[in-house]
Amino acid sequence: MKLQKQPLLILVICFILGILFQEKMVLTGIAFYLVIVICLIILSAICFHSYFLHKIKAFLMGLLFFGAGIILHFHNTFSADVSSFVKKKETVTFTISQKLNTTAKYKKYEGAAQAGGISFNSVLYVPKDTKELDFLHYYKAEAYITHPKAARYDFQFDYAGYLKRKHIDYQIYLSKDIVSAERDDVTPADKLKQYRFIALKNIDETGISGKTKEFLKGIILADRTEIDAGTVQDFNKSGLVHFLAISGTHIVVVFGMFYFLLIRCIPLKFRKYAVILSLFFIWLFAAFIGFGNSVLRSCIMLSIYFIFVLLQRKPDLLHSLALSAFLILIGDTQQLFDVGFQLSFLAVLGIYWLNQPLLKYFPKQDNYLKKLLFNTITISLSAQLATLPLVLYYFHQFSFISIIANIVIVPFSEIIIVFSFIMTAFISCGVNFEFLNRIYDFIIQILLKMIHWFAEVDMLFFDNIPMNGLEVLSVFVVVYLLKFPILKFNVKNSSRLMIAVVVFLMIRAGSNVFENQKEEVLIHTFGRNSIFSIKRGDEACFWISDTENKTRVLQFVVNPYCSSRRISHFELKTFSNSVQKVVFRNKIYDLK
Repeated sequence: MKLQKQPLLILVICFILGILFQEKMVLTGIAFYLVIVICLIILSAICFHSYFLHKIKAFLMGLLFFGAGIILHFHNTFSADVSSFVKKKETVTFTISQKLNTTAKYKKYEGAAQAGGISFNSVLYVPKDTKELDFLHYYKAEAYITHPKAARYDFQFDYAGYLKRKHIDYQIYLSKDIVSAERDDVTPADKLKQYRFIALKNIDETGISGKTKEFLKGIILADRTEIDAGTVQDFNKSGLVHFLAISGTHIVVVFGMFYFLLIRCIPLKFRKYAVILSLFFIWLFAAFIGFGNSVLRSCIMLSIYFIFVLLQRKPDLLHSLALSAFLILIGDTQQLFDVGFQLSFLAVLGIYWLNQPLLKYFPKQDNYLKKLLFNTITISLSAQLATLPLVLYYFHQFSFISIIANIVIVPFSEIIIVFSFIMTAFISCGVNFEFLNRIYDFIIQILLKMIHWFAEVDMLFFDNIPMNGLEVLSVFVVVYLLKFPILKFNVKNSSRLMIAVVVFLMIRAGSNVFENQKEEVLIHTFGRNSIFSIKRGDEACFWISDTENKTRVLQFVVNPYCSSRRISHFELKTFSNSVQKVVFRNKIYDLK
């Protein structure tokens, strides 16, 4: 990949570096206004024609985009201050904008709320036995308003930071007595959300089994809020969670389905209008399911790709990738820190970098079946290799069975997505074919059983894998250099790859030694309970009082701690709820 032939990609990288710089340095006041002045000077210089400036124009453009990243990210991190009613009961008026995952006690929504004359975005917690809220009403109730709790330790998921990136600063816990009134300011977007809400309700009223209903709602309508934890775990452990989420594969299949139908209705000389109409339909579909981040990314990338085709220019995957990333980040620079954003773009880069080299090791693709099978294998392998460093960094787990699972399941994904789309269309229109429902239910039940079988292969599943930033960078170098020995296996290419692998192993060994020299005593808060832990070297011991929630404690406290602190062995012990203090090495630790 010659970067000088990818000016747009270079500029987007400069823009991203500007966002990262502002994220770390947090420029404000005089320093921030100085950046604006410098950007205006550079912009004026670029417009001024001279031989010297022409020579450094590329450098100035990169600097301009770097400054633009700083400026835009500054404006995207602004947050309103409504701290006057934190930890207070207030009468809250609100509307909902999105439904979130249901918990054991609450239904969760995102919405716009108003209290004390101040408007703000919030996560809304509604008692689980309350009726479903919709998009066509105002709601009013007594509520408890609070800040999300910031992560206490570095190994914990920073939920408060996650919400802040979505411009949400508050959580609202509502009472059961919720009063509603019809809205007089319903927008077309709200109407589309309501149509989707009705479609989800229609699916709930069909005779198909519960797990199949939730699968159908997830794979087509991007609603995974009611999927049971076991099914989600199966998709995660088998490496097939991308199949359940609306992603590039789904959008491409939906586009292909519309295009297939349109080219049979439109004369050959108007074939380009079939492309335009297909793009229109995927954007309509994206609006219908709520413009999720992954959907929006996929629609933008596909639209840019086909705009190149319609303009009779050679489609360039990196140009499409760079332009779509730039458009998304201009809209919201916080998207850069979304794990889905990072993984989706890395997957596309991986396919661009490794797919064709890997295909050379397969027989000639002289028919559709071979092309489908071989491309499925190489595309899946390329995407997984490219995203592996970040998967380990964020989730600390990996299953080798995911490679086999993707090869087996993904070739059938087009059929499943098309069948699911047709089922959703029929059900949304009130058409209920019982025979078709039974066929669909039977197929999806087999699919879920296969995925569960893959997830049960524990000997190929590894968790609590430690990975720090330096290790991630070194693994990315390994993946980058992997292409060259695949293309041409010689001493030079293989030795460079081996050196990169050795460097990674040295960094990993050094990180392990550094971490294992530490001793640490912590008190973890989990719900209303406290957990006391002692770490010595690569071993740790946890004292818990709530044995009923042992599974959740392992998932949310023990496992994240072990992967962060590179713990090889740990044990769990219990202590009485009446214990209020612990003395260790002449130091008192308060558990209450």
